[in-house]
Amino acid sequence: MDKLLMLPGPTIVPSEVLLAMAKPTIGHRSKEFGEIFYDTIEKLKKVFITENDTFIVTGSGTATMDMAISNIIKKGDKVLTIITGNFGERFANIVESYKGKAIKLEYEWGDLAKPEDVKEILDKEEDIKAVTIVHNETSTGARNYIDKIGKVVKDYDALYIVDTISSLGGDYVNVDKFHIDICVTGSQKCLAAPPGLAGITVSEKAWEVINKNENEKVGFYLDLKAYKKYLEKKQNPYTPAVNLIYALNKALELVLEEGIENRVKRHERLAKATRAGLEEMGIELFAKEEARSITVTSAKYPNGIDDKLREIMNKKYNIVIAGGQKHLSGKIFRIGHMGICGEKEILATLSCLELALKELGFNIEGSGVEKAKEILSKL
Repeated sequence: MDKLLMLPGPTIVPSEVLLAMAKPTIGHRSKEFGEIFYDTIEKLKKVFITENDTFIVTGSGTATMDMAISNIIKKGDKVLTIITGNFGERFANIVESYKGKAIKLEYEWGDLAKPEDVKEILDKEEDIKAVTIVHNETSTGARNYIDKIGKVVKDYDALYIVDTISSLGGDYVNVDKFHIDICVTGSQKCLAAPPGLAGITVSEKAWEVINKNENEKVGFYLDLKAYKKYLEKKQNPYTPAVNLIYALNKALELVLEEGIENRVKRHERLAKATRAGLEEMGIELFAKEEARSITVTSAKYPNGIDDKLREIMNKKYNIVIAGGQKHLSGKIFRIGHMGICGEKEILATLSCLELALKELGFNIEGSGVEKAKEILSKL
């Protein structure tokens, strides 16, 4: 029996996308593939809502996080890294790996960044090269308001770098309106394509910085200038994952057919239903209310219950949910409701969660399934 993936990535891949991936592999330098590749990039630009240069990289989302930093930084450069969870920390680690200075603006995991705090640091610190932020922290089930932060950063020389790996195609992202200079994403989350591809957009402001780094070593495979040069020929500088491009093309087509606004509304409905269902059962949510994600919900394990819950869900009910990361390991669990997830997947997950909790001796306060159905009927 197939597993029901209720993870914050990878997510359920539609059958149309899987079938697209099964088409015969063709030469990656052929005109035929060039047209498919370029069409995929044009579709990705529409989902990003940007006129900026956009590239597809064979690799995970972390590859484009690395790309965003390595192409703009020099040794000693300051980067303000906003940290609200594990992936905000990852940006700081990448900065430091390239001998940059990560100025960390840290918040409690499950909270969100405050625009006034960002402004205070930008006013105080000189020569900040860039500001990094994660839109949706899957590690905590919390999101940041990247539009509000963007309004602050646009008034400074610093580049605005945003990770939308687990939000693009699920939550609202508008690269140009939000003044984002470099935006990165991944294929396997809200876009509902298989893992293995990442996307990145680059503004003119960012290109000015990249071009000034002409004599700086930025690596080989992730050199943005090489990607730009080859895109003029509708190609990737290195062998792309041809069949994954087929899949992403179809996945993006499905996103655009549904419509960005409709897709965001669907994710909002599912998030509200999931939260309400968990709370009805007597489960405490983890992320702060104003910060709660619409693509993944985090919840605290009740006293006496740990990752055994996830094991039962997986082995007995074939539903895969995620646990906590780092210091939250064994303390929280996370339910992804992104990509093509719908009402039946949410209701099935809540139903089996109730059964698994009862098996572990937890006293269910109310029916999470009935509460979720009630919420869904009203939205």
